[in-house]
Amino acid sequence: MSGLNVLSTLPGRGSGISAWTTQAVARQVNHEWTRCARIGVIIVSDSAFIGRFAAVAFESPLVLPTTVIHPLTAHKCNLFCSSRRPLKPGRPGQSRFRSPPSRSLRYKASANQSSALDANEPTKLPPPQDRAGARADPPQLARRVGLFDATMLVIGGIVGAGIFINPYVVANAVHTPVLILGAWVLGGLIALAGAFVYAGLSARRPEVGGQYAFFREAFHPAVAFLYGWALLLVIQTGGMAAVAVTFAKYFVRLTHLPLADWLVASVALGVLTVINCLGVRAGTTVQSTLTVLKILAIGGMIVCGLVLIEEPHSAVAPILEGPASFGLLTEIGAAMVPVLFAYGGWQTACFLAGEVREPAKNLPRGLLFGVLGVIALYLAVNFVCVRGFGAAGLARTATPASDLMRLVLGERGAALIAIGIVISTLGFLSQGMLTAPRVYFAMAEDGLFFRSIGRLHPRTRVPVAAIALQGVAAIIIAISGRYEQILNYVVSVDFIFYGLTAVCVFVFRSRERSRTAPPNPDPAAPPPCRVAGHPWTTLFFIGACWLVVLNTVCKYPANSLIGVAILLAGIPVYFCWRRRELSK
Repeated sequence: MSGLNVLSTLPGRGSGISAWTTQAVARQVNHEWTRCARIGVIIVSDSAFIGRFAAVAFESPLVLPTTVIHPLTAHKCNLFCSSRRPLKPGRPGQSRFRSPPSRSLRYKASANQSSALDANEPTKLPPPQDRAGARADPPQLARRVGLFDATMLVIGGIVGAGIFINPYVVANAVHTPVLILGAWVLGGLIALAGAFVYAGLSARRPEVGGQYAFFREAFHPAVAFLYGWALLLVIQTGGMAAVAVTFAKYFVRLTHLPLADWLVASVALGVLTVINCLGVRAGTTVQSTLTVLKILAIGGMIVCGLVLIEEPHSAVAPILEGPASFGLLTEIGAAMVPVLFAYGGWQTACFLAGEVREPAKNLPRGLLFGVLGVIALYLAVNFVCVRGFGAAGLARTATPASDLMRLVLGERGAALIAIGIVISTLGFLSQGMLTAPRVYFAMAEDGLFFRSIGRLHPRTRVPVAAIALQGVAAIIIAISGRYEQILNYVVSVDFIFYGLTAVCVFVFRSRERSRTAPPNPDPAAPPPCRVAGHPWTTLFFIGACWLVVLNTVCKYPANSLIGVAILLAGIPVYFCWRRRELSK
């Protein structure tokens, strides 16, 4: 069948072949008419009786004698020809095939469409490169994360190795059971206030990048870039390297393999990098499984501490060792640093907002459920530690979780909790590898990072290059052995951004009041930023964050200054990227 017959023998008005697409017709016609420069095809959409006209141009844009709509705007089309007679070639500059004048076709507007268009008014098609781009849309992030996975992401991002070690650090700072448990209660309240803040912001702007997107809209792209810069160089990468080495130490101790810690840590990071490159579904499945296992391990330790300890110590008295003084406040401040470090990490679930189903609903719920669950776990762990060792005994043991399980189950118990620590640290690494690369992806989409970092794999629809970057950076720091030094820089920088995130709430609410105020309210204004207990919970969270920053700067001035210097070094880098982007 020739290309002419393909067109002239198509069914008439009203019958149509809806299974054919414009591209399929174009390929069939082009197979027979390889020398044709252009050809007109009349298209009818499924949604209208007469429909829309379209044209397919093979080589160059052309001006048609009829008003047409680009065929790529219709997904499936019905085709008809205005005449069953062979159509005569047109003059130069016209469509090669055209209907006789007596059958000139006009666009009939339906009740839901605009008025008729003149069938003889010429319309230009887009350039060929635009049509090609429209055929193959770039891949988009896939929303495959539900409420359960979001909750597991929050818990997995908080619970790492800290809860197995930090109880003794807190006991060294404050020396009574009430103050030890009180520090963890206060830290839980601060974490809950932070969850309220992030839940409100996530419901208002559930975009990929989380905090990065909040800073970009509330303040300036430079602030957002500095956050991504600090996340890659200090906050996320240094923390992941330290946790990877902790995982390696416990793994080698359990398996008795003659392997270097840095090698085991590097292999673990590499495997998790590959898993997360396979897709967000693969990453969240592994992450949720590891989180459930770590919850079971911690729950087992809590049950053993409550049931099997034969001679428990008192967990309620005395409240203070001596009279209250200013020194007590500094002790509580020192205790809050490891507590808040152990509670940190809930914000990373927001990075994945672009891949959460119904993010405005599921992400805030996941944040609140996850933080409340972690508070319950942490308080129970510290209660059984104080019950098993007492305040003084807890301050003397550097491995409270292992020693507690050894106390109730012997060496077998210590081995079991070591397995739990291995699972917990591996789950934390999996969560970091899944979430943080989305910030780098958002930076690249904004033109503030390498363009390749902003590309999605066409099949898995995840930022493979961004995930690989995070994995390689963490491996390099783990091999270098500088992760402990980098961790000392993390606290002050991280809590600066925590406080700034809460300030975003005031910025957004102020803008919303101005946009919705009479006499000219903006109907396109975004939904209001609602935070439970605002402004008191928000102010409480801001004050707590910046008190931690102040305490860290006073206690570790050198490390804090280095952390701030790394942060400020990102300012010239930002302007270099902006200049590079604007010059293109």
